[in-house]
Amino acid sequence: MLDIWKETTDIRFGCVDRSDRLTLASVFNFFQEAAISHAADLGVGRDDLVKTGQAWILSRLSLFIERRAAYGETVEVSTWPRRSEKLFALRDYEIKDAQGKEIVRGRGGWLVLDVEKRRPLRVQQLVDALPHNTGRDAFPAGLGLDLRENLAKTAERSAQYSDIDFYGHANNARYIQWIQDVTDMDILTKASQIRLDINYLSEVMPGETVELWTAPVKDAVPEGTADEIQKQDYPSTPGPSFAYEGKRPDSGQAVFRAELRTGG
Repeated sequence: MLDIWKETTDIRFGCVDRSDRLTLASVFNFFQEAAISHAADLGVGRDDLVKTGQAWILSRLSLFIERRAAYGETVEVSTWPRRSEKLFALRDYEIKDAQGKEIVRGRGGWLVLDVEKRRPLRVQQLVDALPHNTGRDAFPAGLGLDLRENLAKTAERSAQYSDIDFYGHANNARYIQWIQDVTDMDILTKASQIRLDINYLSEVMPGETVELWTAPVKDAVPEGTADEIQKQDYPSTPGPSFAYEGKRPDSGQAVFRAELRTGG
């Protein structure tokens, strides 16, 4: 069993946008696949948990893309478990380029779900048996999320076949595609650096409709010097930034909240 899981992959055609660089949604897919493979290697993978009626569910994730790898580049995707925090099992992520330079960093909070009751379970006992990788911290800024009010309805999405995963709900990476699709194409295409924080609040089941609400974020970077800001994993030169919320149209219940910051 490996404390740190590493995969080498090429940036293929389906991973890039018209700028010929890695998309945000592709980063989520890289992280998801690496985490699934590592959990299986550690004996707590999908098939292991299915036997006890449980499942890993991503509840929140923060990442910072310092440089968007280009089509044809070879990158190394790494991931490792850290520790538990209340109901969350923390997992860090990192992508390095062919020269060994970190270009993407992230941290996710995972829940263990009782599949039948659709309720989270305590993860302490499960996490205690995993490597903690003390001192190997990919994302010192932690899981921040500073959402603004005054969001406006932008679009609606219905969870269809291509959105639904093995567990019968919309996959976490599909939410990122929804966010991309309601963001100005030119902003995402031109961005050299991207910071995203997302909290998943409620499952979206097949056929459900989600309203997508957005608002610009004016003060997109915290106070401090350029060096201090960079250490917090925010774009060094701030660009257009937005808050997002997905809501159920009938009840107004939030199913996810996110904040996107661009620049570079």
